[in-house]
Amino acid sequence: MHAVVMDVTINDPDAAVRGLDEQFVPLVSGSPGFVAAYWIARSGGKGLSVLVFDSQASAEAFRAQAGDGPPDGSVTLEVAEVGEVLRSA
Repeated sequence: MHAVVMDVTINDPDAAVRGLDEQFVPLVSGSPGFVAAYWIARSGGKGLSVLVFDSQASAEAFRAQAGDGPPDGSVTLEVAEVGEVLRSA
């Protein structure tokens, strides 16, 4: 398994949650190779997403499709990386 890990700055919390519910969650969950996803709100207007896929190819394909964040500016994508999931519990 491989994960796409995204660090974001949340510019508009209400719009960001709406965007997750209406656009990003359906996009991720319908992607080829999707396994699981977690969206975490952190302090200071920061957020973290961990999106798990069944293969590196699926994770890389999603990362390429995701672009640079939502066009409405509710979230700014700071970093998006693909890495191997070594263990899960």
